[in-house]
Amino acid sequence: MRGRVNPREAKRMMQRMGLNMNPVENVVEVIIKTSSKQIIVTEPEVAMLEVQGQKMFQISGGQVAEKALDRKAGPTIGEEDVRLVADQTGKSLEEAKKALIESGGDLAKAILLLQS
Repeated sequence: MRGRVNPREAKRMMQRMGLNMNPVENVVEVIIKTSSKQIIVTEPEVAMLEVQGQKMFQISGGQVAEKALDRKAGPTIGEEDVRLVADQTGKSLEEAKKALIESGGDLAKAILLLQS
């Protein structure tokens, strides 16, 4: 049975299989957002693995913290988005903002909502 695989040999084997793995330098923090919480990894080691055009990220090490999200807070609606919806529908800025809040910040849904 063989011992450890040397890193150069492992890299060559991965390249032959169409895998490409590179470290992502100077990563300070990684934030993973779910519908109910944020997972924050501080000072992690991150590597990007590319397989047949698909990119995957491997996160290891670092300090992990979880933070619950405030569900009452709605989406952040930008003034530009409000103007765009108002211009596209001919409605007032107040109506456009209300439609954007109802649609969860989705511009297309807000426009359709105001047009129907």
